[in-house]
Amino acid sequence: MDENTLSNLRKNYEKGELIESKINSNPFKQFEIWFEDVLKSNIYEPNAMILATSYENKPSARVVLLKGFDETGFKFYTNYNSRKGKQLSLNPNAALLFYWMELERQVRIEGKIEKLSREESHDYFNSRPLESRLGALASNQSEVIPDRSFLEKKYNEVKDKYGDNPPMPENWGGYKLIPELFEFWQGRPNRLHDRIVYEKISEGWEIYRLSP
Repeated sequence: MDENTLSNLRKNYEKGELIESKINSNPFKQFEIWFEDVLKSNIYEPNAMILATSYENKPSARVVLLKGFDETGFKFYTNYNSRKGKQLSLNPNAALLFYWMELERQVRIEGKIEKLSREESHDYFNSRPLESRLGALASNQSEVIPDRSFLEKKYNEVKDKYGDNPPMPENWGGYKLIPELFEFWQGRPNRLHDRIVYEKISEGWEIYRLSP
């Protein structure tokens, strides 16, 4: 594609502002306020987030779905033997990125990952649609397979074996990212965007603004 075509893709952001006098002093509360705005906006897949991991200085990123958050952290579920699962077992430092272009907002969250308890993972697994539970059993995530029919055959085998009561795989479960830093980004006109950071310190959270 011609470079001029890409360089001319420009947009002026003007849907909001992020001012220190109007933000919550608690980053979890500020995230909740923004997430409620997202839900009200009927954005497609509002809980989609990019999970970035790294091992031996090789970064990796993919989209996963947020499945819960509170003041202890942000939760998601996956196969422990997937690429991200293996990387997290070797390096628990990770980052999340939410981008809601309809609101011209972005949130970056950095921290450390820990596994959820088997009980909590089990409760969530059983709340999933049957087809998703069967799929978790059929797919050895990130494993090389010969073709699509191989995966569909495994799914049908699992379905025939377990019916309506598939067990949670031993290599499947939840993670929680425990934040050490939040950055809230609000698009503003003339590229003078608002960037507010909450950084974890011993006394709580230090709040400061970054130049765009």
